[in-house]
Amino acid sequence: MSQNKSALLIIDMINTFDFQGGEDLYENTLKIVGNIHELKKRAKEAGVPVIYVNDNYGLWQDNMNDIIEECKKGKGEKVIEKLHPDTDDYFIIKPKHSCFFGTQLDILLHQLDVGNLILTGIAGDICVLYTANDAYMREYEMSIPKDCMASETDEDNESAVRIIKKTIGADMTLSGEMTF
Repeated sequence: MSQNKSALLIIDMINTFDFQGGEDLYENTLKIVGNIHELKKRAKEAGVPVIYVNDNYGLWQDNMNDIIEECKKGKGEKVIEKLHPDTDDYFIIKPKHSCFFGTQLDILLHQLDVGNLILTGIAGDICVLYTANDAYMREYEMSIPKDCMASETDEDNESAVRIIKKTIGADMTLSGEMTF
């Protein structure tokens, strides 16, 4: 990993899974929750800021707690129990797929003097991929532990991994092998 200061992004893990393909995404998400939980724990011990970036589910006037409560009503409760944001974590609401589009993420990262992003979350072939692309365009270095991203299908996830490796060149070391 680079000498740049890192931040851990947890993308869309506060989720209802109440959409077409949501059941498949939920099943694959359950496989990565423990890995993200452990990575978050290690990141916090190393003083790495944790930033949740999450869809708003049309709750434009609500806050983090309202979004969490709404998502707990669905299948997402198991995931939220394991990955509930801590009081010292950051929480950014995003309107579209990329964590950068229409959000204050880039400003926050600059204020935190972050040059390396560790991307985790769902869906790997959509929101993680688009975020990785936008981070690359902004010249951030990236680590994307492939055991910390999931998509609706394994094929979709592997396709995203191939694209990320080929076009972005992100470090895709498994989460347990990452150092801070």
